[in-house]
Amino acid sequence: MDRKHEQVEGKSGAQAVERRADGDPARDRGASRRRGSELEDAILDAAWEVLVEHGYLGFTYEAVAARAGTSRPVLYRRWPQRDDLLLATLTKFWLPITVPDTGSLRDDAIGFLHNADADRAGMIMLMSVQLVDYFRDSGTSLSELRDTLLAPGQATPFEMIVARAVERGELPDVPRSSRVVNLPLDLLRHEMFMTMRAVPEESIVEIVDAVWLPLLGVPSAPAPPA
Repeated sequence: MDRKHEQVEGKSGAQAVERRADGDPARDRGASRRRGSELEDAILDAAWEVLVEHGYLGFTYEAVAARAGTSRPVLYRRWPQRDDLLLATLTKFWLPITVPDTGSLRDDAIGFLHNADADRAGMIMLMSVQLVDYFRDSGTSLSELRDTLLAPGQATPFEMIVARAVERGELPDVPRSSRVVNLPLDLLRHEMFMTMRAVPEESIVEIVDAVWLPLLGVPSAPAPPA
């Protein structure tokens, strides 16, 4: 083998190593067998694990790709910006909370707060801690992020609850402030943040009976006998 051929072969080998280091498909032939939704689900699962363990600062393409057993270009093709990947990850794991339809405004409200307390407490705590750097860098808030994760035009749970009450005739059909309509969930979140634990039954009932219903013009429920 002459020197020229050796130089060409050496250069080709170096380029191959460089391509593998940069995430060439040859680097993860096993992962490349996953395609379409299967691959995307695996990436988002890995992204969630990275976010939970390392927070927003550790939420990098390199970390997610390594956890998913794939390459950075695979991620770039689907989510060109890191925040695109973040929102896709949160969208997958931000599962909707069941909105009760009991036929009663009060029971729907209390039932939904129970569901939110059970299903979303851990998620809210996680996001308030692990995404603090995201909120600072983007200049946004948890409330704004929540609105981003909602489908366009989708009513909030308490907007749905109030709309049903209007249809049943429990409430008059008059304009209402979004802040008033959604106040119970805001107060529940505040309680979660302040106590860092599940919200007790009496607090949920107080939010609805002593605060929200009077603001809507509905007499509060009578106190149970001692």
